[in-house]
Amino acid sequence: MDQLVKPWRKVALIFPGQGSQHPGMADKLIKMSRAAADVFRRADEVLDMQLSRLCVEGSAEELEATVNQQPATFVTSIAWLAALEERWNAYDRKIEPYLFAGHSMGEFTAAVAAGSLTFDEGLQLVKERGVLMEQAGIENPGGMASIIGLPEEKIVEICQEASSEGYVGLATMNCEGQSVISGAINALKRAMDLAEGARARKVVKLPITIASHSPLMAKASDGMNRLLQKLPMHDPKQPIVGNTTARLLSVQPEVYVELRDQLTMGVRWQKSVETMRAKGADMFMEVGPGNVLTRLVRRIDYDTNSLSVSDPYEGLFGENFKAVAAAAL
Repeated sequence: MDQLVKPWRKVALIFPGQGSQHPGMADKLIKMSRAAADVFRRADEVLDMQLSRLCVEGSAEELEATVNQQPATFVTSIAWLAALEERWNAYDRKIEPYLFAGHSMGEFTAAVAAGSLTFDEGLQLVKERGVLMEQAGIENPGGMASIIGLPEEKIVEICQEASSEGYVGLATMNCEGQSVISGAINALKRAMDLAEGARARKVVKLPITIASHSPLMAKASDGMNRLLQKLPMHDPKQPIVGNTTARLLSVQPEVYVELRDQLTMGVRWQKSVETMRAKGADMFMEVGPGNVLTRLVRRIDYDTNSLSVSDPYEGLFGENFKAVAAAAL
């Protein structure tokens, strides 16, 4: 136990977005943590629906619906954060993150964790975000595709060539050789064909019927702007690294602009991780369901310490958590 009183490392808490959800993702969490169960109870009250049931018993099809997927992932991530705080309290320590970041929708989770928004505010925003995006997708049909094995410069060139069919562009730059494009249906198909012709290792159309992180989400972004204007947002207690700029967001206006603009602009995840490393972060904890971001961090910088709190071995309820906790303090 003496190991657990060392000074904190500079820990970055990172929060996943859509795509990390899976059936039963909150089952063990709710059973193992009273604090996490309380988060789900509050979410059910705020939304006036049994979101907790969806996160425990919901099918993959139910969870993939945009209007369900976003609040489910958001609440599950905040519940994991509550469980993490609860577990650390058992060691008579308090979590003091150095930096925060979230991938796409996960930025709203990061804003709540950093104190810029309350849980209730963040949950309502995420719920409405899903509705706004779905509506924008109906008015401007589109899609997204993952491209593996081509450099960013080549993908930009491909999107420019395919733009004769409509808008298509980079939506996320996750790590070297792994990107996602987003755009109108015909333009997206053209870009996929060009990527295959350029010998991309893999080109996969994602099971998404909206062109997230593209100008086709402009109406959704306008709706989000109106919602954000009504909220008394606060400065984050520690900086958030923004998706769209990969820069530190230290004051309320910067966070506001980021949450407003991220629907129409790309996610610069690799640059965000590089920024956190450059600022001194030496441990990354993915707080939420799955380990998508943990794997990306390891691909971006293999020597960086990173883990997912939901990992069955090293995570919060894993048999090796005590050793992990010692390494983080």
